[in-house]
Amino acid sequence: MQLSSQKPTTEAELKQCLSDPWWRLTSGHLYKIMIKGDDGDDGLVLPFVPNQHQMDLLQNFHNRNVILKARQLGFTTLIAIYFLDCALFRENVRAGIIAQTDDIAKGLFRDKVKFAYDNLPPALRDAMPLERDSASELLFSHNNSSIRVSTSMRSGTLQYLHVSEFGKICKEFPSRANEVVTGSIPAVAPSGVIFIESTAEGQEGHFYTMTEQSRKNKEAGKKLTSKDYKFHFYPWWGAAEYAMPADGVLITDKDHQYFDSIEQAANTTITPEQRAWWVSTRDTDFGGQPELMWQEYPSTPAEAFQQSTEGCYYSVQMTRLRKEKRICAVPYQEGVVVNTFWDIGNSDGTAIWLHQRVGMQDRFIKFIEGWGEPYSYYVRELQKTGYIWGKHFLPHDAAHVRQGALQNLSPKSMLESLGLTNIQVVPVCADLQQGIQQTRNAMQGDVWIDETGCKEGVIHLEQYRKKWNESAGRWSSEPLKNVHTEGADSFRQYAQSLERISLKAPPPASAPPPKKHHWNRR
Repeated sequence: MQLSSQKPTTEAELKQCLSDPWWRLTSGHLYKIMIKGDDGDDGLVLPFVPNQHQMDLLQNFHNRNVILKARQLGFTTLIAIYFLDCALFRENVRAGIIAQTDDIAKGLFRDKVKFAYDNLPPALRDAMPLERDSASELLFSHNNSSIRVSTSMRSGTLQYLHVSEFGKICKEFPSRANEVVTGSIPAVAPSGVIFIESTAEGQEGHFYTMTEQSRKNKEAGKKLTSKDYKFHFYPWWGAAEYAMPADGVLITDKDHQYFDSIEQAANTTITPEQRAWWVSTRDTDFGGQPELMWQEYPSTPAEAFQQSTEGCYYSVQMTRLRKEKRICAVPYQEGVVVNTFWDIGNSDGTAIWLHQRVGMQDRFIKFIEGWGEPYSYYVRELQKTGYIWGKHFLPHDAAHVRQGALQNLSPKSMLESLGLTNIQVVPVCADLQQGIQQTRNAMQGDVWIDETGCKEGVIHLEQYRKKWNESAGRWSSEPLKNVHTEGADSFRQYAQSLERISLKAPPPASAPPPKKHHWNRR
């Protein structure tokens, strides 16, 4: 479908044009938008004419859509105009847009929806008056249709729903993301249209799950039902505006190798001007960190969720484990005791790895973590497994009474009072770097990790990294304290306790060898 630029000159031509949604959305004669001016000028008012990415989505959207994209390609503007158009020209429509926060919702409503309505041709606006005009909703009196912007859309039935920057909602507001999945999406009529749109925000959360499933459906050539999400990907190199003169921009051989690999993987050509823009944006806007470019300006779908291994302590070891397919299905071995390795954070995080020694193999079968939970929670989680327990290895400070602790008990004492026995306190490691090296050495051994039961733990090991020294422009020798710390530190307790792990209760000699698992075929 081509853009329609016909400008009506008679009342009959105007009536005909207004009956055509493609003319309304693509001609530039009906809707206006506000964009940023150059050099900090006030916003510029321009006719809305879809760019190449917006036009592609208009021509190819499905009942349900997942949009993984580079920043600032205009999809929120497009969808807001499309929803407004549906509400203006159809009866009894309910359209909703979900934003990250109340402030963002108010700004989106004011600058996208209300602005476009207020700047309609006066005669048309007068023919489509408002029944209700609030800070978040327009209800039209001529057809009982409405469009609103909020942080939730659970109530009522919708025909159109747009979730803007869902990846960021999943990362920053997990409970609100659950509300979107359990409340807002089910509120959309079976024949309705849903747009889930975002840049990437890590390999977890509903947006990542939706994106991966829709991508796999596309790659498999699956015929989509109205319930399936269609995958749309818009990389940075597909946008003509992401280019700049290459003069004065240092593009290293390593950078060129990266661009050459993208050209091959995506079957495209990345010009010197595009390469210069990417390198300049990385170095000036994101402090030279490529993972932020992958997230905000992805070149491929896989890259969007990729995180850099630079500065990660165990990247070499984890790469080897994956290459040798030792992160796989690792079942619980009957008759073999299960040891646990803990880290009890000084704030509110606790992480536990569950381990079995089978022959000379160290098998990690489950990972448990939580924040803000009492010790009784973790003991109950362990009891639920029904495993036979060996030793429980706690970090060195678990024997210390912590200020404010109940009855002045140490973590070790509190866990013992909850029924945990055979607790071993791992001696303090005088040098953290020595402990990290011990862990690297241990991971070079016969280590196997269950890919399902330890999924979160694997992520923590892969993303446990050094702190970046901004002033020196290099990685420091200290670990970055974040959500991955407890998971990595608890695994380190294993490496520092290898000689103390019980070798009792080997598998019965009569037990048949496990089938359909490659972890015991080396």
